[in-house]
Amino acid sequence: MAQGYTRGQVYVDTMNDSKVLELSVDVVDQLAALADSVRLAIVQQLATYGTQCVCDLNTHAQVSPTKLSYHLKILKDAGLIRGTRRGRWIDYALVPGAFDEMAGILHQLGRATEKAALS
Repeated sequence: MAQGYTRGQVYVDTMNDSKVLELSVDVVDQLAALADSVRLAIVQQLATYGTQCVCDLNTHAQVSPTKLSYHLKILKDAGLIRGTRRGRWIDYALVPGAFDEMAGILHQLGRATEKAALS
């Protein structure tokens, strides 16, 4: 990261436009949470199949129950998923709207990249 920029900033530079995108700490934490193949696979599974119990997530993730619990906690702490207790089970689902700000930032970065490629 460029000197003088904080953890919540991204510098976008194109030939015609230079600006700093302010990222909320939430988005930075969300991107960090998704920067793991197991956690990304969990999010993809929840996006594809909807609410899943731990037993369903475990068959797809193919990690130990302890590691799965660790990854679920990171995703929950980042505000990407939520758990709802159902008897002895916990059902996990994506938090509605949790990806909206992140999607907007990634869209802006994509537009800046396209703009730079055309220049």
